[in-house]
Amino acid sequence: MIKIKRKLRLKIRPFTIITFLFDLAFIAILVIIYTPIINFKNLWVTTAMTTMNHQYLAYTLYSEEDVNKIMDSNYIEESKEAMNLDDIIIGDNKEKKHYKDEYERAIYTRDKDNDVYKIIRINEKTYKGYLTVVYDPKDVTLAVPKKLGKAGTSVNNLVLENDGLVGINGGGFEDLDGWGNGSKPYGAIIKDGKLLWDYKESGGLIGFTKTHKLWLTNMEPDEAIKKGMSEAVEFGPYLIINGKKANIHGDGGWGIAPRTVIAQRKDGIVLFLIIEGRLPGYSIGADLNEVIELLSKYGAYNAANLDGGASSTMSVNGKLYNKPSAGGEYGGRTVSNAWIVTNKSHKKVPKKKEVKR
Repeated sequence: MIKIKRKLRLKIRPFTIITFLFDLAFIAILVIIYTPIINFKNLWVTTAMTTMNHQYLAYTLYSEEDVNKIMDSNYIEESKEAMNLDDIIIGDNKEKKHYKDEYERAIYTRDKDNDVYKIIRINEKTYKGYLTVVYDPKDVTLAVPKKLGKAGTSVNNLVLENDGLVGINGGGFEDLDGWGNGSKPYGAIIKDGKLLWDYKESGGLIGFTKTHKLWLTNMEPDEAIKKGMSEAVEFGPYLIINGKKANIHGDGGWGIAPRTVIAQRKDGIVLFLIIEGRLPGYSIGADLNEVIELLSKYGAYNAANLDGGASSTMSVNGKLYNKPSAGGEYGGRTVSNAWIVTNKSHKKVPKKKEVKR
């Protein structure tokens, strides 16, 4: 097993007393609602440190030594077992007469006149979200801004520009003081078997082979391309490999937050998961343990964490579908890449109705 620690970037920016009190209340609400008082210290620190722009809150109550100790005790052990892509048998996902449970039924039962994808509403006690089920992995592709490296693009526009149906945000990007516009991606980007962006960042490659199988690997991009990687972003951590869950100590150091995750089942079905969060009274967010348990119920065989927080965005037919924690009034944040569902098989797909929230 490989011990993975979250790479911390402490962002310090000027703020007023009002802003400080608002941020303090924000984290306090998360902690009070979500956890017994015995876990207050641990959850306060990890949740603050995962926000990127509220990390200073961890240091308002605890010393740097305390924060470091807490983060050191919350980490993820990814399996170093090599992925067995032969386990993925694409195409065996027709509707059945009998289902083993409600989750299998939800996956296999198509929407009327739409056998390309369906969207399942996630409504748990402390968080809400959406799970997009993509029946043919050939319909999944990576979209990047036209001015990659100079300007980002919203997931909405990336869907529209690529004749897509559904899209979610992908890898991370430079986000100094919370004002990043997706112009400078963190990590490598591979598109159509070519390395479009080469910036070494902590994490591994998350992408698809030429045979449309989700491949999670720590290979260097050039080596991965030679071995069949067609499209990929760099992020992490890996949550499930060959059906085996990552060993998460504490909450892994990632706290509670909005999440974006991509996964694939053994039958080839691809899953896009969006967890909404940082919206007190509606959805707090989820930790990685909760994400893994949820995806396991829906049969995820391989899964990886993508960029979360305010970047967690889902678009359907070029319109914002989820409630992001920031930027919703603008159609979501601009990002450096997105995983989208196209219609390569030319199947009939009805327009998705507006969701009632």
